[in-house]
Amino acid sequence: MQKPSYILLCEERIGYDFADRSFIERALTHRSWAHERAQSGRESEVRNLHNEAFEFVGDSILGLIIAELLFERFPNASEGELTLMKHRLVSATTLTEIAESLRLNEMIRLGRGEERTGGRKKAAILADTLEAVFAAVFFDGGYAAARKIVRQLFTEYIENIDPTASLDYKTMLQERLQAEKRSAPVYAVVRTEGPPHRRTFFVEAVWEGGREEGIGTTIKTAEMMAAKAALDKLESAEDE
Repeated sequence: MQKPSYILLCEERIGYDFADRSFIERALTHRSWAHERAQSGRESEVRNLHNEAFEFVGDSILGLIIAELLFERFPNASEGELTLMKHRLVSATTLTEIAESLRLNEMIRLGRGEERTGGRKKAAILADTLEAVFAAVFFDGGYAAARKIVRQLFTEYIENIDPTASLDYKTMLQERLQAEKRSAPVYAVVRTEGPPHRRTFFVEAVWEGGREEGIGTTIKTAEMMAAKAALDKLESAEDE
């Protein structure tokens, strides 16, 4: 059976031919499309038609591959530096940029309602679908195939990233809270673990309306991780 044009287009742009088309078909299917076409309307059957579970797997696969590629390029970088660079590379911003460069919006199967509200241009849908595509490649061809695709798509980003130019989550959190007319966050070391030469710091970020903890091998890294967790929490609350 010949593959649909949207699958052929995806294969051409990512440079991978699927042996089992069902993987990429599901990866490119948004839940809005699945809900509109599910005959029974039962959630368990609808769930098998869209890509949300693939997004979950793709996120993990991507994180592992990026961690490996970063360690390969920066073997002497600290855990904190690697963590911040990884967060930057797997961020929604980077994923959206790559999805846009692939024109992934042309391949996604969307429901009519989502289509009318501009779903093809929504950063969250583009980023999530790209993660689902990574999962599809992994399921179809294994880790080596997924690694090859990720490396190809992220080459320019990895070549240009620098441990000293990682995202400043503390500044981002402060600017966000200021925009919402809330006071700046306060950071405090809540505990430490390990011997003096290999200390692990646990830092808490407290702001008006919440608190989150970060972990790192330096206080600065732990503060940055706490700020990142706070930003994630604020974004999650915004999406609800």
